[in-house]
Amino acid sequence: MKETVSQYRQRIMGYIGKRNAMAVQRTTPGRIARLVRGLTRGQLAKRPAPGKWSITEILAHFAETEIAIGYRYRMMLSASGGPIQAFDQDEWAKNGRYDRISPKLALGTFRAIRELNLDLLKRLTPAQKKRYGIHEERGKESVEFFARMIAGHDLNHLGQIERLRRGFGK
Repeated sequence: MKETVSQYRQRIMGYIGKRNAMAVQRTTPGRIARLVRGLTRGQLAKRPAPGKWSITEILAHFAETEIAIGYRYRMMLSASGGPIQAFDQDEWAKNGRYDRISPKLALGTFRAIRELNLDLLKRLTPAQKKRYGIHEERGKESVEFFARMIAGHDLNHLGQIERLRRGFGK
């Protein structure tokens, strides 16, 4: 059964809890690099079950989500109250052929764009962090809220990578 928007939001925000969102985001690229170190390309590409993503596909998802969130931050900052288009991550994965991307390229792209986005967030004033957009599925969400959502999103997918790695006996 597919999650509702409310269930998704609650689950993702549950991962972050009281943690510092910026600290979680800062450490994610290094944690991913440590988790994939020593895995073969075949292990990285192995899906745990039909319809479930491999580590390679998760890496591609991290990279493309970071592109999308960077755009969203910048749109909220330049036009507070504007619309935020949702995207279907499974369609992005299928059409972007995530299973065919270089894991090294995906991780490098994620690292670079994450660094850029964190630098932007660090420079914002408290008032700028309150700027917001209207997400077409979830409603009003501020820059500050998105930063917390992304940290929870990181923790969700880090957990997936950890479980996949353990499945390889690592």
